[in-house]
Amino acid sequence: MLPKKEHPKEKTKLHPRNKHRERYDFKELIKNCPELEQYVELNDYNDESIDFFDAEAVKTLNKALLKHFYAVNYWEIPQNYLCPPIPGRADYIHYAADLLASINNGKIPTGEKITCLDIGVGANCVYPIIGNKEYGWNFIGTEIDSVAVDSANKIIDMNAQLKEKIEIRLQQNPKDILYGVLKKDERIDISFCNPPFHASLEEAQAGTLRKLSNLKGKKITTASLNFGGKNNELWCKGGEIGFVRDMIRQSKQFSESVFWFTTSISKQSNLNAIYQELEKANAIEVKTIPMGQGNKTSRIVAWTFKTKEEQQKWVKEKW
Repeated sequence: MLPKKEHPKEKTKLHPRNKHRERYDFKELIKNCPELEQYVELNDYNDESIDFFDAEAVKTLNKALLKHFYAVNYWEIPQNYLCPPIPGRADYIHYAADLLASINNGKIPTGEKITCLDIGVGANCVYPIIGNKEYGWNFIGTEIDSVAVDSANKIIDMNAQLKEKIEIRLQQNPKDILYGVLKKDERIDISFCNPPFHASLEEAQAGTLRKLSNLKGKKITTASLNFGGKNNELWCKGGEIGFVRDMIRQSKQFSESVFWFTTSISKQSNLNAIYQELEKANAIEVKTIPMGQGNKTSRIVAWTFKTKEEQQKWVKEKW
């Protein structure tokens, strides 16, 4: 056994309102989700933890976190579908709330008057769950995978508080991001998106091996996805940069009906190309919001086609 590790009381890189800044209290989590107990053990430093290498353990931890912090009593996802890290997803929601507050005299707009769009909601439905619980926002989630649509709908149906608050729409054409799922007259306050990181299956597998090697502290040569992820969740032609470029081009056509477009960007090296695309699309305001979780740094890029006057008009009429 290694000497007990001193941990900071708070994960200060996470957003100040993030409920996951403190270390996981496994005793409390097990009270809410007894099935987690079988996966909790003392690690090399004599700390309670789970094996983040084990997909079932990670999924059960997510289930416990969603139940404990977000009052979700039923949360299941089909095998091999993406099981996202909850603290990082919560961070994105809180930074988005700050973005909305920045044009509303510092006050976060809450309740069902705010409609969010989650592009690629996934089988897990996590952004709508957190956004609805934390701020009472309504969500439209889009997805190209019908199995993921069914899974997200089941999560909504099995949790009474989510009904009427989240609507899931199947995107029939995988080449489209906004066309076909967004009606022209709908008014969306903010969109969320986690684009596929990789440009090919091979690149996705190499990325997974790197992540698992870091987790284990030694070289891993066989890819097993602890956080899961179907092909379309992990990679697409052109990778992250290709997806976001397409999104920016399409966003121009919805400049009237969507206030803020946002997307997470995992690769810093993609930023310049994204800024160039936004300039080409004549975005009026662009913001880059840094996020950090553990050793990982990420960021949100947000853009709008609305002038300051149009922004104030939107706030006054809708919020």
